[in-house]
Amino acid sequence: MPPPSVGVLLPRDLPAHRVLEHARRAEALGFDELWVVEDLGFRGGAAQAAAVLAATERIHVGIGIVPAAARDVAFAAMDAATLARLFPGRVTFGVGHGMPDWMRSVGAWPARPLTYLEAYTRALRALLRGERVTTAPDAPVVLDGVALDPSSVPDVVPDVLLGVRGPRSLAAAGRVADGVVLAEPCAPAYVRAAVEHVAAPGTRVVTYDVAAVDDDRARALDVARPGLAWVGEPDWSPHVAPLPFAADLAALRARSASPAAFAAALPDAWVRELALAGTPVDVRERIAARGAAGATSCVLFPTGPDPVAALEALARVR
Repeated sequence: MPPPSVGVLLPRDLPAHRVLEHARRAEALGFDELWVVEDLGFRGGAAQAAAVLAATERIHVGIGIVPAAARDVAFAAMDAATLARLFPGRVTFGVGHGMPDWMRSVGAWPARPLTYLEAYTRALRALLRGERVTTAPDAPVVLDGVALDPSSVPDVVPDVLLGVRGPRSLAAAGRVADGVVLAEPCAPAYVRAAVEHVAAPGTRVVTYDVAAVDDDRARALDVARPGLAWVGEPDWSPHVAPLPFAADLAALRARSASPAAFAAALPDAWVRELALAGTPVDVRERIAARGAAGATSCVLFPTGPDPVAALEALARVR
């Protein structure tokens, strides 16, 4: 099995005037991939991807993820196809459920989220292949003879990955998508469990992880620790459940006054498992372990006061 590609995440709150600087620096440092996120209230995924693709020449850009129910599938296909036509072979389009609270706050949480996501993904991939799609009037996703114009159908069809967590959603990804995007943290045990649920040999598995690299291991762990503040919250339980210290972690969160206090109290051994943090050798070993568990791309989430400056240290693991 080849080693995983190494990518970097574009932080959602990076000041706008530094976005293109971040993308160009990531490419110059030799990262294979750059991933952008679409979180409610921050920046749009397709808009960010278009900007950083235009500002770079080589780096592969992934959108991880677009919440499916927030964007009509035909118009999502137009976004994905436009990017793929303009930048062939450099785009991956991720979709998912979206965070339930966010989706409910904008009135876009489907009655049957998994059924909707499966139908959406099938339709999206068919449209990107140039097919004309018609569904039943009562289908979760309704299309009536919709197709992309031939001038818009991409020569290189972008992969569609599902950003999902739960076992049933991961299994759905194995049926209808080209792979999965796994949110942080992605300890090897979690990656292995997710791959088993996907049950589709050869599928792409993109992992996100909080990352910090320093010749001083303790300093790297301290920089990464605040990025794990939310790991003890209920939405992250699938990531933690396969780990041998899952019960102890839940107990620590229960007695911590806040996510920040929880993160500050995390033992170093847990931080090493839950993040890509340590010396360059440490982090290379942890990336290899994720690859052995099934990851095809490891995406590093820069931490510390200056995410652009952090890229220099992260690039040492390549």
